Amino acid sequence: MTTPQSSTPSLVRSEYENKEYNPRTDLDGFYRYADWLPIKRTLEGSCAPVTYKSEKLARELGLNNLYITLSGYYPAIGARMATCSFKETEAYSVCARLPENNDKVLVVASAGNTARAFAKVCSENNIPLLLSIPLDNINALWFKKPLNDCVKIIASPAGSDYFDAIALSDIACKSSRFMAEGGAKNVARRDGMGTTLLSAVEVIGRIPDAYFQAIGSGTGTIAAWENNLRLIEDGRYGTHMKLYPSQNDPFTIMYDSWKTHSRALVPMTPEEAREAASIIDAKVLSNRKPPYPIAGGLYDALEDAGGDIFKVTNAELHIWKDKFAQLEGIDIHNAAAVAVASLAQAAAEGIIRPDEVIMLNITGAGEELAKSEGEVFYATPNLVLDPSSKEEDIITQVENLFK
Repeated sequence: MTTPQSSTPSLVRSEYENKEYNPRTDLDGFYRYADWLPIKRTLEGSCAPVTYKSEKLARELGLNNLYITLSGYYPAIGARMATCSFKETEAYSVCARLPENNDKVLVVASAGNTARAFAKVCSENNIPLLLSIPLDNINALWFKKPLNDCVKIIASPAGSDYFDAIALSDIACKSSRFMAEGGAKNVARRDGMGTTLLSAVEVIGRIPDAYFQAIGSGTGTIAAWENNLRLIEDGRYGTHMKLYPSQNDPFTIMYDSWKTHSRALVPMTPEEAREAASIIDAKVLSNRKPPYPIAGGLYDALEDAGGDIFKVTNAELHIWKDKFAQLEGIDIHNAAAVAVASLAQAAAEGIIRPDEVIMLNITGAGEELAKSEGEVFYATPNLVLDPSSKEEDIITQVENLFK
């Protein structure tokens, strides 16, 4: 939600009674960070991000204090996120914020990874869910077991993009039976994503000097900044870390805006967005309406913490995707490879110093490994709907899915 006290839109930020960062030893998995999560309960099946000090990639880049925070499936280091994506941190937080007697269907729009994470969490915990996804991204919906019937999937047509899936979900939410998840405006989503920084600080013992992550919406970087502010308030862990998010060229709406030092997003037509999204290999990094300009959004985070935005080509991401697998021993998602490539740029250009403490947020890893270990089930849409169709028809069809 946004705050009604503000004359312009702004993100609401959680405030917690406990101002000290203390991971919980009485709770399992992701919920060890429950003191800084806006949750009403805990759910089954969660795993926390895992942070470790890199040796081989660090040596390759000439860095002495590189820490990798990995969300994915890499049992050798204790990482066991079944969907192989840090979007699980969002899903386990958002869904745990819902009361057990919630009588509305949660609606989530996604380009892929978020849908897979919410589908897993809702399926395993019997939470009704409507997913909206571009049909071209449907292969992202793979699972280790079939989905519970409480999860339904609608898709925007072939050739559409993430924004079309959002438009479709917005229409569905005009029905009183459905409840929008809220995206970046949902504090549970941001605070869940912010556990990546909490994992890093738990291992390092201090706030990193610099933070690297690929961005589609920028919400994960905003979340890291917000937890950075909480850690500063704690007083035991240091001060600001600089933020270095990155985008996949040519889908660079936030990079282009930041480089002109503009709070307003540079113009991008739906046609331009679809064209750029069709070119990039990190498809999940294709949000054309990100929470960059909003008060408390990415622009403010960068202004407050310092840092810069990088852009990475497809060729560069694949070079570093392969190198990461060779050096660190695990496959990573294309979006995570964008972050690795941006870190390589920063190191080569002297933007970061060899002795700085660096956090590299690997937002997805181990999918090839996970799929190799057993049967994989691919979900299919219950309905393919054009968001330009009559709203009443769309609402009726979607409501019928949950009869």
